[in-house]
Amino acid sequence: MKVKDTGYTKEDLKQLAEQYMNETFQRFDFIAEEGDGMYILDEEGNKYLDFMGGIAVNSVGNAPKRVVDAIREQSTMIHASNYCYTIPQILLAKLICDSIGMDKIVYQNSGAEANEAMIKLARKYGVDNFGPNRYKIVTAKNSFHGRTLATLAATGQPGSAIQNGYEPFIPGFTYAEFNDLESFEAACDENTIAIMIEPVQGEGGVYPADVSFMQGLRKLCDEKNMLLLLDEVQTGWGRTGALMAYMRYGIKPDVVSMAKAMGGGMPIGAMCTTKELMKTFGPGAHGSTYAGNPVCCAAAYAQISEIIEKNLPERAEKTGAYLMNLLKTLPHVKEVRGLGLHIGVEFDFDIATELKYLCAERFLLMTAVRSNVIRLVPPLIVTEEECDMAVSIIKTAVEELALKK
Repeated sequence: MKVKDTGYTKEDLKQLAEQYMNETFQRFDFIAEEGDGMYILDEEGNKYLDFMGGIAVNSVGNAPKRVVDAIREQSTMIHASNYCYTIPQILLAKLICDSIGMDKIVYQNSGAEANEAMIKLARKYGVDNFGPNRYKIVTAKNSFHGRTLATLAATGQPGSAIQNGYEPFIPGFTYAEFNDLESFEAACDENTIAIMIEPVQGEGGVYPADVSFMQGLRKLCDEKNMLLLLDEVQTGWGRTGALMAYMRYGIKPDVVSMAKAMGGGMPIGAMCTTKELMKTFGPGAHGSTYAGNPVCCAAAYAQISEIIEKNLPERAEKTGAYLMNLLKTLPHVKEVRGLGLHIGVEFDFDIATELKYLCAERFLLMTAVRSNVIRLVPPLIVTEEECDMAVSIIKTAVEELALKK
């Protein structure tokens, strides 16, 4: 739908949004009407270079033809209960499990729900097999796992805006220092059933896990008869230079969650694990009315097929290295870090929020994850020329903001 078709002006619509909608973020001052590959078009036809990717969602571009066609074709069956078989649900399950070396999948509707399912599986596995006290999970400080009550408790950001006011939290979670194996070892006790980690802390400032840390966690879990749970909601499906980020570390988790890039823009998430572990979820143990929605599964099948067939993880690795080197040349940069096209830029002063909105005014979209850290998660189809354009816009904006410092 476009502004001209609504009977309202842009300003009318903004006022309606303010009147009726509760906002999570301060919005950009435009209405997104169309997607076109690396670009989002506003109500006036202006093209915004998209280095936000719907927050790591639109990995094969905005409104990609293959995904759009899949949604259109599946629209003759929009929803069926999970008493019925649907073809997209079955074929997507096979594609995902075969591609990442897992046995079973549980569909969900979002990343938070996928993580919630992963937490439930781990806790039930511990209680069923080791007794009522074996339910604790260790996560990382500065992690982010979602906004449901369980995933909020798993998130290692005590005192933050996202956690304040929701106490008391669900018990059973303790936090350890990211990339510090000894800290995780110390946080585990005889009642710990799992370690839950992001391969790259996205909302925490874009910090990739060290290889030795990830391999050490795998070894620790094996030695202590614990499960290794990987939250790949943001890192999954090619963003880090591999189909799943854990493939870069030479390990395999017991359970992995996914969402974002999985669905091509449609709301879908999932949890994958082994056949043996999935026995924990017997009849009635977990479910969701909309999970595995056929339209969402059709879109996901198209998106993931495109990622695999066009070898976009390899492209993300190559273009990501090019972009990171460019970003290091920016003024006031303290550090550039990331994996593939999951990149954070830390500046030497608090600039990130102002920079995000100033760049949007100049038709470049990106996110800010800390007061001095921006995050770049463009579609995996981004070219080196588009990276040049983005860095040029950021450079000019940084220089302008630095003069006001």
